Amino acid sequence: MVGPAAKREFVGRLRQLHRFSERRACRLLGLSRSVNRYAARARDDTALRRRMRELAHIYPRYGHPLLHALLRAEELVVNHKRSYRIYREERLSLKRRRPGKIRRERLSLPLPAAAGQRWSIDFVSDQLADGRRFRVLNVLDDYTRECVLQVVDTGITGMRVARELSQSGLRLPAALVCDNGPEFTSKALFEWAKDHSVQLCFIQPGKPTQNAFVESFNGKFRENCLDQHWFAGLVEARRLIEAWRVHYNTQRPHSSLGNLPPSIYAEQAA
Repeated sequence: MVGPAAKREFVGRLRQLHRFSERRACRLLGLSRSVNRYAARARDDTALRRRMRELAHIYPRYGHPLLHALLRAEELVVNHKRSYRIYREERLSLKRRRPGKIRRERLSLPLPAAAGQRWSIDFVSDQLADGRRFRVLNVLDDYTRECVLQVVDTGITGMRVARELSQSGLRLPAALVCDNGPEFTSKALFEWAKDHSVQLCFIQPGKPTQNAFVESFNGKFRENCLDQHWFAGLVEARRLIEAWRVHYNTQRPHSSLGNLPPSIYAEQAA
């Protein structure tokens, strides 16, 4: 499809080479004579550019949409395409802020000497038959390998984690090993840990082996429970997962405990 600019060029050639009149050449090409006579006029954007730079200096984290709205309120611009062109030409685009990489010292935690001294905590996710995702909060005693708590729900925040730990009725440990997920680094869990004198021990990012006890449990839990069931709903998921937790704690032999179930090992070690 030939545009108006190309047609104006053809009109000029017809008039120059073949002595066509403007009316005849425009009619032949289907071009309006007013369009043929149109001459683009350069727009003076000096004031607009100066004001945009001033606003960008005053509000350094404002992007184009906000700057355009301020300029439009001052009746300096109407069309967002014009303001965006100048925004790019002035190189005012915001630099994307990359989140700072979390750096933590390598954990060197000695094995606990008794039950209840240290717990490990982590999440496992799965989905229901209708496609809805749900999460399971696993809490493991690092000494007895008992799963002391499992919370099943579609969403579990840091505040929920703190509440479930407080309402578990269990004697809280001295230390809690966890990864750097938003639930565990939340203000709610920090305040809970401070109020209950529990030390939060964060592993290094990308080093799940530093939380090996609960990671090993997660693998067994997924293979022997989650992968074996097709949960019709959240109520059924909670029922079946709780039944598996009881079986794991009281009946399933654990190789690192001399093939004793965790609860039996805990009774003998008491």
